[in-house]
Amino acid sequence: MDTSAIDIVFDNRGYCNFCSDFLKVSNLIKANNTFKNLDKFINKVKNQGKNLEYDCVVGISGGVDSSWALKKTVEYGLRPLVVHFDNGWNTNMSQENIYKLLKKLKLNLITYVVDWMEYKEIMQSFFKSNVVDIELIYDNALMKINYSIAKKFNVKYIFAGTNRATEGMRMPKNWNWFKYDKKNIHSIQKKFGNKPIKSLPTIGTLDFIYYSKIHNIKWINFLDYFDYNKSLAMDELCSFSDFTKYKIKHSESIFTRFYQCHILPKKFKIDKRRIHLSNLVITNQMSRDKALEVIKTDPYSSFNDYLQDKKFFLKKMDFSEEYFNRYLSENPISHQEYHTEKIIWEKLEIVYKKIFKKIL
Repeated sequence: MDTSAIDIVFDNRGYCNFCSDFLKVSNLIKANNTFKNLDKFINKVKNQGKNLEYDCVVGISGGVDSSWALKKTVEYGLRPLVVHFDNGWNTNMSQENIYKLLKKLKLNLITYVVDWMEYKEIMQSFFKSNVVDIELIYDNALMKINYSIAKKFNVKYIFAGTNRATEGMRMPKNWNWFKYDKKNIHSIQKKFGNKPIKSLPTIGTLDFIYYSKIHNIKWINFLDYFDYNKSLAMDELCSFSDFTKYKIKHSESIFTRFYQCHILPKKFKIDKRRIHLSNLVITNQMSRDKALEVIKTDPYSSFNDYLQDKKFFLKKMDFSEEYFNRYLSENPISHQEYHTEKIIWEKLEIVYKKIFKKIL
């Protein structure tokens, strides 16, 4: 980690606050959600869903983490409803990986296919706005889709292929944006788009309260219950369903790959590999010397891969190369320059913590 993270602070040991905070959270998770609690948690999910067609919702992207999480739900006897959000940027490899895994597990799939013309216009609006978190559109819609499907089938648990214990280092404040900010999405589209959003699912603070508190639907970082190692998980999936390995993290999406490997470093001076590699170092999955070697290399494994992604991106977005280069040269604009509900979330969070502390 370095000062590209505007909120980085170093202590007298030379530890940055991202590492220190991560270790506190990771140790707490391991103390409370240790592997011995997995069977207890699985039985709880089974009991709550015993009279339902499904007992959990599992979102799958085609990536390693969500695919391995899905495999584990079946191995532990759960009956998952599998959900995939297709925003038009899937790689052929990710689609094949999903197909092969579901065929092997004998599971059905609900795929939400986005209205591409609307989605493209919203993405174009985000580029015009010059904000950092273009992936906010996808991440926000993904959460809304999973929550709404869970509610429809009366399922109380959504299992995500995320884990805070080994990959939960906090993202710097200037590297992304508040993910439940549907007001921000609609505000940017209203300012730069030709028409308001009609079909894209979006979720805000009050929606989150509606799903999580009124309907008691819980979003679970399922991999926190395991001693998760991404490399071993990849090998396991390859052996189980002929899973094809990705060269780069998040290569299941062409846009995410191009965004993280090119747009973020070039325009915003952000290399997300710093977070990804730091997680591996601090959990003893990679040496620091090795991580320092990797960070010096180009995020793309080859120049040809970069050219292919760039050509595909420009064509799909209807961008000329001149327009895109001009975009890269423009100064970033904060999400806070547009309408946001982040302040509402933060105030409610403070109130909730005070109430929770009193109850304890």
